Amino acid sequence: SSVALHEWRVRLSGGSECQGEVEIYLSQDWRRVLLDSWSLSEASVLCRQLGCGSVLNYCSSPSTTEHKHMCVTGFSCSGCEEHLRNCSSAQAEPVNCSSGEQLYITCSGKRPQMSSSTRLVGSGGDCAGRLEVFHSGSWGTVCDDSWGIEDVQVVCRQLQCGEALSNHIPDWFGPGTGSIWLNEVECEGNETSLWNCRYRLCEEGECGHHEDVGVVCSEFKEIRLTKGCEGNLEVFYNGTWGNLCHNQMADELETANMVCGELNCGKHGSLSNTEARVKSAPNWLDHVKCRKDDSNLLQCNVIHLKYIHTHI
Repeated sequence: SSVALHEWRVRLSGGSECQGEVEIYLSQDWRRVLLDSWSLSEASVLCRQLGCGSVLNYCSSPSTTEHKHMCVTGFSCSGCEEHLRNCSSAQAEPVNCSSGEQLYITCSGKRPQMSSSTRLVGSGGDCAGRLEVFHSGSWGTVCDDSWGIEDVQVVCRQLQCGEALSNHIPDWFGPGTGSIWLNEVECEGNETSLWNCRYRLCEEGECGHHEDVGVVCSEFKEIRLTKGCEGNLEVFYNGTWGNLCHNQMADELETANMVCGELNCGKHGSLSNTEARVKSAPNWLDHVKCRKDDSNLLQCNVIHLKYIHTHI
């Protein structure tokens, strides 16, 4: 039944979020649609299903590259359906893509940001955490069966968080609660959204929350003091801990107070120059200039990835 729920998913490729070559998920594979089986009625249903408003135009695909999989033909919609699966399309069948022109469609609307249905929680930052997706009106987790580096790469790209650091993240972020929505996610790595990848809806009892996927992307940043509430101030970035340099730091007292407050170490602190705890570690931040409306150090104006030898 979970496989059946994925049948008739649609996506547009080679264009924009509401314009492109039509692909439909049938018989556990993405298939292009041939133009000869299409009319204004089917086009209207497709735009509605995508949340892309009404149809503006449909025509032959400008792409001359033959689709690597089979295409599909044979659709019959009245035009008022909410979803292609509701059309009288039982006769839709796979055919060789070279047997006709492929379909390209332009809808009038603009879809909501796909990143709004995917999030990382549990780290205090947007670019690391337990992976959760919004489905059927609630947030749920993703099971780690078949999870790989290509899947992480898609999530990091979708959330504008840089590159994937690892496909295996220890249980840093704790188990989720409630629903486990997705299982056996299989991305090729070049998709713009996790929802464009192959996946299955997780069936009851198939996974437990101890299998929830965790993700850390290269743009995740965190700070720490090496001796509890004192010591070298270090920054986690691009998968490793590194130093924060003291050069041209503006308003040192305000910066120290902000760091202490951010780390729950009181409201007041002081700064002094010291040697790097690990001299081979990268120097991630420099020229820190915090403003009155900044609530944490990583919101301040800084220069990234400067390799200078004076450290906090």
